[in-house]
Amino acid sequence: MSNLLSVVSIGVGATIVMDLWGLVRKRLLGMPPLDYALVGRWVGHMTHGKFRHDRIATASPVPGERVLGWVVHYLTGVVFAAALVWIGGSEWLSHPTLMPALTFGLATVLVPFLVMQPAMGAGIAASRTPNPTSARLQSLITHAVFGLGLWATGCMTSYFG
Repeated sequence: MSNLLSVVSIGVGATIVMDLWGLVRKRLLGMPPLDYALVGRWVGHMTHGKFRHDRIATASPVPGERVLGWVVHYLTGVVFAAALVWIGGSEWLSHPTLMPALTFGLATVLVPFLVMQPAMGAGIAASRTPNPTSARLQSLITHAVFGLGLWATGCMTSYFG
């Protein structure tokens, strides 16, 4: 399997694992999964030069925002997988190990904390949400699960590749 196909497989696989966690979290804890339509709305408004919102939920909807949000979500997973391989080296593709994937997965939480949440009106690290500590904890757990997904799909990819 080529490195590019491996990276795409790992990124998509890890994102699926993260999304499955969202469904489990909803069932066990009653917490709704993330609404990727809002991500699509945010990205859609960027095409008109608007990068920051006071509250993305009250911004005007954009056509196809749900599909756009899901596409951006999965492309982000692939980009993160590529970054892991770039930082860790292509050797990781042949012999995936847990700690680099888990550490990198946790590090990816910086993107929502420092970019997405502030730009969508939630403040740095969800500081403007009703319960910032809970939001931060859930983000950290979700990104740890993404890291586990990177490792698990990396193992499957190396086994089948």
